[in-house]
Amino acid sequence: MKPYTLFNKASTRGLFSGKKTRAAMGSLLLLSGLAGCSPLRLLQPGQRLLSRVKIEGVKKADPERLQALAQQKPNSTFPLPKLAIYQLGRKFYNPEKLQRKLDEDRTHYDQLIQAAGTDSVEVGKLLTKRERHTRRHQLALDKGNAIMRIGEAPVIYDSSLTQASADQMATFLKSKGFFRSGVTATDTVPTRLFSPFRIFTFRSPFHSEPRRVTVVYRVTENQPFHYSQLDYDIQDTAVARRVLLSLPQSLLHIGDQYDEEAIGGERNRIEDLLKNQGYYDFRQQYITLEADTSFAPTTVRLRTIISKPTRGEHHRLYTVRRVNFITDAGLVRFGQNRDTLIRDSVYYLAYKHKFSTRTLDRKVAVRPGEPFSQTKTQLTQRQLANLDMFRFSTVTYRRLRGDDAPADSTRGLLDATINASPAKKYQETSEFGGTYVAEKLGPFGNVRLKVRNVFGGAEVLEFGLRAGFEGQLNIAGQTNDDQQKSLLTTQLGANVNLVLPQFLIPWRPNRYLNQYNPRTRFNASYTYVQRPAQYTRTNVEGTLDYIWQRSTYHQYVLTPFDLSIVRTAAITDPYFALLQQLALTQNTPVLRSFDNLFVPSFSATSLYNSNDFNETRDGKYLRLFAEVGGLTRNLYRKQPVVLSLRPERSDRLKTYDFAKFTADYRRYHKLTPQTFFVYRLAGGAVRSLTATKTVQRGEDGKIIPNSQASQFLVPYDKYLFAGGSSSVRAWKPRRLGTGSYTQYQRDENGNETSERNYDLEQPGELLLEGNVEYRFPIYSFIKGALFTDFGNVWSLQKDPARPGAQFQFDKFYRQFAVGSGFGLRLDFSFLILRLDIATKVYDPTAPSDKWAIRRFSLREDQTAFNLGIGYPF
Repeated sequence: MKPYTLFNKASTRGLFSGKKTRAAMGSLLLLSGLAGCSPLRLLQPGQRLLSRVKIEGVKKADPERLQALAQQKPNSTFPLPKLAIYQLGRKFYNPEKLQRKLDEDRTHYDQLIQAAGTDSVEVGKLLTKRERHTRRHQLALDKGNAIMRIGEAPVIYDSSLTQASADQMATFLKSKGFFRSGVTATDTVPTRLFSPFRIFTFRSPFHSEPRRVTVVYRVTENQPFHYSQLDYDIQDTAVARRVLLSLPQSLLHIGDQYDEEAIGGERNRIEDLLKNQGYYDFRQQYITLEADTSFAPTTVRLRTIISKPTRGEHHRLYTVRRVNFITDAGLVRFGQNRDTLIRDSVYYLAYKHKFSTRTLDRKVAVRPGEPFSQTKTQLTQRQLANLDMFRFSTVTYRRLRGDDAPADSTRGLLDATINASPAKKYQETSEFGGTYVAEKLGPFGNVRLKVRNVFGGAEVLEFGLRAGFEGQLNIAGQTNDDQQKSLLTTQLGANVNLVLPQFLIPWRPNRYLNQYNPRTRFNASYTYVQRPAQYTRTNVEGTLDYIWQRSTYHQYVLTPFDLSIVRTAAITDPYFALLQQLALTQNTPVLRSFDNLFVPSFSATSLYNSNDFNETRDGKYLRLFAEVGGLTRNLYRKQPVVLSLRPERSDRLKTYDFAKFTADYRRYHKLTPQTFFVYRLAGGAVRSLTATKTVQRGEDGKIIPNSQASQFLVPYDKYLFAGGSSSVRAWKPRRLGTGSYTQYQRDENGNETSERNYDLEQPGELLLEGNVEYRFPIYSFIKGALFTDFGNVWSLQKDPARPGAQFQFDKFYRQFAVGSGFGLRLDFSFLILRLDIATKVYDPTAPSDKWAIRRFSLREDQTAFNLGIGYPF
């Protein structure tokens, strides 16, 4: 007998079964639970939760600076709901149990220490263990368990901190010239809050909550004060003359708004000015600035006063009498004096002279007979450190007193001593590890040997060996089930570098260039790559680089000679057939990457980077690179160039002319000490300078009739690519593009199928891409990131076989691929491990619906997992 029901069978399934219905019921239960979890339960009687902080009335002042002065801020809700996480961890927090474990551990280890007796080694180990255990329990007692520490404890409103914040804001406004400003603070209770989750507990979504507080700081700025007159009161005439001559560089100008930060900067400027002109013992304490606002409304008369020294009527001007350079500081040999060499009036002292005094003399900016200069002192230390010859170097000064001092009280003499402790001549470093790329795990090892001062002129000679296995995606993609998407590649390499601490040029360089840390670098390298069942390639390269630094953050590299020879030692028949099929059916230049090439070029690089290794500063990065190659090919390579259908090792080296330019700009905005907003814009273009006349040779070794052609060819390695862990992260490395052209899989007969090909490399001649990333802390050394990437590559030549691949001004902006995702970073200071999970949002190469986010899944053709070392940019 069937049970009686008021609903028919179809109706019952519609109400209580099905995935959508169960998901809706689960969401309803979750929302009901969230509605019932209120952070107000964490409050004690009489406490109130700070809900919001507002600053009103700011018109000309900096609102961000004022906001930072608020000593209490509400719990953060983006990108993580910190208060909700804290509340979740509170459910598992048991302070009584933690205290009991702490006491038990202390008692346990005290007994073990007592039993160890006089065994100092065992006692030391037990003390270390006790400290580690008790520290962990004490941390949990003081700051909560791990979940609570990821979150934030509720911010309990404190009216005294609100008043202190208002006072600090008022002080800040006055320091910026708002002398008639005022700041008041009020704390109010929201009378009408909207909480939509309350409807799931059958309560009104509108309610009032007396235990939540909104603090409003009301700022009254009034008119700011500006400088109407700048006066100087300097009793020392020599100092006055120098300061008045430097007024064009002053940070203060008539008409500017009063600003105590600018006044502090002006004091620093005057101090640096005088210290660089011989005033060795001048201090900032001699400088005072007085502001007078009594003359006219909203105006300030500012007087700069430089007082006399405590002894005497004039500040003393010091000259360097002698410079001693100890090149083996820290070394002591009893009963033996250091030998002395003199070059350009500088005394070089050492038990055994190992460094060329000519080389060292170029790095010494402190010279006898010249006035003391703080800038030259720092420049000398920096240039010696850049040599990489010394563990440390210092410059100290000694005043001459008594009979050695000059009779003129306004003059003084200094003896400078440069102490430099040599570094080890030989330094070996080794690195072993593993990589996980293209779903393949591969070990690697690097060994480097650095030899300092090889020829006595502070040269650095480096040898390097590297070997490893690394997973790589199939360069030609996957065309059938028999082809693997990724392979474990064997990579072997060796290189040697010789760095000279000056420019190697036919004429004698000017001493002026030494302040830019000029270096000449010779480099030679050899690379061997073998992919099983596919090919073997070798690359020999030699370069000559001139390197110099315009400033601490700005470096230039000029490479007048860059010569490389690329050869394909072997290529298997099946793989060659695959490459040939791709070249014929899809017009991809992958086959030409296996040509035997001779690539001569010269290039220039400008690199500006004001950030550090861990990217913890508010900084900028700009890299500009330009390269021109193959200009001399007509001298040794006749046209037409013979293109073999099957590249052989015996083929003559081919040379193509080309020009390439790339730019990479990055901006790091430091929002708080541990949160950053970072964006990156990059682009580039590569183009053949002239057409190359070609003919094709068949597999029988004969020229194919009527195969003459004129093509704009570029060496394959010079093309531009998009996609990967440092580019658009939702796409595989070098697999994004080109333009809106869609690649499809091919069957064994070369016929196009309906299945898309996501694995074929996409070389382009024009690259445009960008990234936006928000970085924030999660817990301890664990950091998080939310990011969006966009970009693509295009061809500059029209290609009927690839519709949509060519760059067009009226279409390119609709061909940007977009991907977004979330990242985790393990920041160990010396090493940063990164996992970025990115999914495609907009795919311009999709044949129909280009909004890929509508097809979201964790499949590899939709979502990419990127493992890496260091930040992506």
